[in-house]
Amino acid sequence: MRQIVLDTETTGLETSDGHRIIEIGAIEIVNRQVTDHFYHQYLNPERDIDTGAEEVHGISLASLQDKPKFREVCEEFLDFVCDGELIIHNAAFDIGFLNYELQCIEHKLKDINEICKVTDTLKKARKLHPGQRNSLNALCKRYEIDNSYRELHGALLDAQILADVYLAMTGGQVSLSLAATTEAQKKDKNSSKQSTKIHDLKVASASKEEMAEHEKMLQHIAQNNDEQMTVWETMLESENN
Repeated sequence: MRQIVLDTETTGLETSDGHRIIEIGAIEIVNRQVTDHFYHQYLNPERDIDTGAEEVHGISLASLQDKPKFREVCEEFLDFVCDGELIIHNAAFDIGFLNYELQCIEHKLKDINEICKVTDTLKKARKLHPGQRNSLNALCKRYEIDNSYRELHGALLDAQILADVYLAMTGGQVSLSLAATTEAQKKDKNSSKQSTKIHDLKVASASKEEMAEHEKMLQHIAQNNDEQMTVWETMLESENN
């Protein structure tokens, strides 16, 4: 299962005003693990950047003059996301801008949805936490994800943070993304000392009666789901084979 956590930065808020994408950041997740495969690109928007937008992301037009235009990197970007599931916070915004960029260059692809499934983490968060704030910052606080290094918005940085939020929100497993890995290593200086004490732990095996009750529960779960074996039993069988 390949997922792409994606974020963009733009010159302004509305494509109807001719605003364009100036940064794309995308992080790959495979089987709920963040890989070292990512896409990051600054773009020359060929137009001015709104003052308000620049205050949010800190990207100036002068810094983008030598960057490629979207048409020059379009195929590379589409190859990266093709057939993946895009994970985006407030997906309508980013998808709207990506489709507008395709429209501007008269690309044969009219809608990113034609080559990707799109999951909106904002909609998912609103279902999980109705009536609460569900901005990326609010979700970081709710799921105890460190985003203290996020002084300004940045597409790649926000994609890294959203990857951690998404994994926590959908299963409690938080990734060690590119930025988080470094932070975790800094905070866990005593990890080697802790690992040397693992032999002191006592292992308690289940009794025959407990194993029998466990087997009954697995059979009950399988019957209720019209399956011959549960996921756990299938995994154990494959390991034994």
